Parts: sequence; structure tokens; C-alpha cells
Amino acid sequence: FTTFFSQLPDPAIEDQGKDYIRPILNQYAALCVRCPGYGTRTNTVVLIDSEGHVTFTERNMINADVNQWKTSTYEFKLHS
Repeated sequence: FTTFFSQLPDPAIEDQGKDYIRPILNQYAALCVRCPGYGTRTNTVVLIDSEGHVTFTERNMINADVNQWKTSTYEFKLHS
């Protein structure tokens, strides 16, 4: 999302509301969003090496508490 919001398609529209819209876009386009009633609750990373080994790691927020996270990691090999 960061790339999308940092390169809005119409500079004229962005310029018209820059004082209002830019803070909102920056807030919701962050890597980890923290806003009242809205925010990041899961992060996922998938790593695949040249030999087809996959590491899938996911971090999930527990009970909507930003201080409690559960991390799960799975490793496997792709079939060729």
C-alpha cells in the first residue's frame, strides 16, 4: 500500500487536498497501522530460496492487544 499511496495517479487531486489527505494516507499506509478502530493484526513473511525451501512465518495479534502476539513458523520444500 505504501507504494500505491506515495504515487497517487493524479497530482492535481493530491494537491487539492494535500493538507487533509496526506496525513490520512501516511497513517493508513504504514507498515504497522495503529488507529482507533483500525490497525494491523497480522504480519506474514514468505521466504523461498533457490532450492525451493520455503519458510512461512506469521505473527498474529492476540485478543486485539498490541502487546500480545503469537508467531508461527512453517518450513517445507516445494515439489518440482
